[in-house]
Amino acid sequence: MVAVVIGSALVAGSDPDPSGLARFYHQRLEWKRCGVEELDSAGAQCANVVVPLDYSAPRARTTTVAISRIRAGNAELRRGVLLSNPGGPGGEGLDSVGLIGDVLAPEVVARYDLIGMDPRGVGRSEHTRPCGWAVGEMIRSAGLTESGFRHDSVEAAGMAHTCLTTGDPAELRQLTTRNTARDMDVIRAVLGAGKLDYYGVSYGTYLGEVYTQMFPAHSGRMVFDSSIDPDRYWEGMVQDWGPADEAALDDWARWVAAREDTYHFGTTAAEVRARIEDLIRAAAHQPIIVDDFPVDDHWLPFILHNYLNNFRLNAALADIVRELADTIGRPPATAHTPRLRSVLTALRDGENSALARIACADAPAPTDPQWYRRRIDLTRTTEPVFGALANNIQPCAYWPRPAEPPTRVHNSVPALLVQSTGDPRTPYDHAQRLHRAMPASRLVTLRNTRIHMTFRTGLSTCLNDAINAYYSDGILPPADTSCDPDHPAE
Repeated sequence: MVAVVIGSALVAGSDPDPSGLARFYHQRLEWKRCGVEELDSAGAQCANVVVPLDYSAPRARTTTVAISRIRAGNAELRRGVLLSNPGGPGGEGLDSVGLIGDVLAPEVVARYDLIGMDPRGVGRSEHTRPCGWAVGEMIRSAGLTESGFRHDSVEAAGMAHTCLTTGDPAELRQLTTRNTARDMDVIRAVLGAGKLDYYGVSYGTYLGEVYTQMFPAHSGRMVFDSSIDPDRYWEGMVQDWGPADEAALDDWARWVAAREDTYHFGTTAAEVRARIEDLIRAAAHQPIIVDDFPVDDHWLPFILHNYLNNFRLNAALADIVRELADTIGRPPATAHTPRLRSVLTALRDGENSALARIACADAPAPTDPQWYRRRIDLTRTTEPVFGALANNIQPCAYWPRPAEPPTRVHNSVPALLVQSTGDPRTPYDHAQRLHRAMPASRLVTLRNTRIHMTFRTGLSTCLNDAINAYYSDGILPPADTSCDPDHPAE
């Protein structure tokens, strides 16, 4: 018996790859044309990275993650790789140059390979077929009535059921942010980088935060734009949309009131808000049929939420609302506003089930429908437009428990956080709380601006310079600082 034990120990000790991960970290990629016009014209190449489906069983099933690469402009000055993520969860990120290529300084582009990535289960990465939802989004308002909430409870259960029965259960449990962070570390190693430099916006900040917690020694120059408080992801973050969207609606209403001659919604912000609330009540009584899609008290708040995240869309949203108001009580119509046509097409014909597959696999949600109903009732007065959206039940309530617990982020990895004070998607206090959880970080605040994602052309030279300087020299600002937009919002 002793000889057997010793022999087994020798065999185990001779395993050159006890973790089972070496073959992934040392694979060679086959680079090809991407077949995407924007990427091909920028000189990008694409490849598939093989990763374990389940990192706890790396010798079992594998999956692939699609990445793109645009080589550094100056090979002699090349520093490493700069990977980006555009948000989501479920956002396709292969087109890194489309996300940040126009705001990176020439000296940054010269020194970095720009890396895009479709996270596991998304886009060109290996993924399952669509769930087969009747509508394109899982997030919508519960509407104004108890029957509306009951309808959404049944709808959310059906959406979860279709995803869970059309997908491979073993695969669905592994479509998590933690596994995508592990995939990122494989990508880092395969590309020959000792550390991963990174830009993430919105959900991309959460992904980056998780990476810093799991791989602090491999975390390079990390920039988080419009950050999520990791302790509020996912359900808490959605709840925080309620008061943030209400404030954004007030800000937009002031803009519209100053243009009464154009939009005819009232001369004060209070009058404009009252018209919006009246329109929602009217849509609850008789849905507004546009492009064969019924815009009712469930979907009108969603459309508002979708466009309030950027003051530059003020006119686009006003045009949408004006068109809907003009159509109420009339026969079915065809959308005239391009942005209204786009959002209705997505709701009618699209399917954002990748969001559910990742968010629901990441974080447990309350399972009792009455928990959501009570939350909605509590916010009806203080959040009259968005409380029933921010607190509505989602498919996650009917999802299996996550394979791993959520990541608690608290580390000393340096990072640059950039955030606007008026961000309705990831409210400003999310960045403040992340800043405390990552005490080696610096926070650059964009003042008096309602916008989600701050690293943009023509928005704030001050903020863009801070990001580019960090990527160029690796030195964080000596202290937290504030920036103003180049052109104050009208």
